[in-house]
Amino acid sequence: MQRKILPLFAATIATTIYGLNHTIAKMVMPIYIGSLGLVLLRVLGATIIFWIISLFFKSKPIEKKDRFTIIKCGLFGMSINIAAFIAGLDYSTPVNSSILIIISPIFVVILSFFIFKNKVNFIKIMGIFLGFVGALILILSADSNSSVGRNIPLGNFLFIVNSVSYAYYLIIVKPMAEKYDLITLFKWLFLIGLIFNFPLGINQFLNVDWSTLPIKEAVLPMIFVVLCTTVMTYFLNGYALSKLTSTEVAVFMYLQPIIGVLFAIFTKADTVTFTIIVATILIFSGVYLTTVLKTRS
Repeated sequence: MQRKILPLFAATIATTIYGLNHTIAKMVMPIYIGSLGLVLLRVLGATIIFWIISLFFKSKPIEKKDRFTIIKCGLFGMSINIAAFIAGLDYSTPVNSSILIIISPIFVVILSFFIFKNKVNFIKIMGIFLGFVGALILILSADSNSSVGRNIPLGNFLFIVNSVSYAYYLIIVKPMAEKYDLITLFKWLFLIGLIFNFPLGINQFLNVDWSTLPIKEAVLPMIFVVLCTTVMTYFLNGYALSKLTSTEVAVFMYLQPIIGVLFAIFTKADTVTFTIIVATILIFSGVYLTTVLKTRS
């Protein structure tokens, strides 16, 4: 257990940052920058930082047999995953994103079943069913427009896309995180993510009047999104993945809705309704039956 303390601590810190990010990233969209422009800012900043750091470390070349996997990791982990989350947050609300993000462990179990033929018993099937019912309640019951979210059903659907993409990324990146040092791995993954995201976000990125951005309302949140939510979290989760299983790392998402919802309410960025509470209970129950009981069986 002692050898797991540091990886568990790293996963906890990463999850805490993610929880805060639901509200902080929402602060700058779409007022100061469009969602796809913010995605480009995230991957561009992370790419520059990891490549600069790599200059001071001896890197292991990526083996030819791993290159396609590396491309898939960059696509699903640094492109589709980030773009779907940020766009979803732009359209939806911090509370909805905090809740829906925790269904990723369910998708890890589902994808592991198809990829690795892992067993799925009746309890796990019930968990998957409850999780999806909760997610559907959030998607179908939300108003299309509100003072917080511009199109909540669309945003909530994008959170589902984000969860599927991130779940697949966790599965395929684990052997890469165990094989290569994290600096080498992430400098290539973010470069690939930058290539995929560049044509999508360049127009919104160039439309930003960077010289007039207010420090407190825009610049500081953007710095947090790049340095903390992108560079630190991916590095910490990568370290955790090199020592823990994909499911163990995914389970840390349980903390996200607690941190995310409390921070959103504390900052008055969002509110909680009875429907959200019911959906949350169903999703938590589904994730518990699907993943927690799995580790005990």
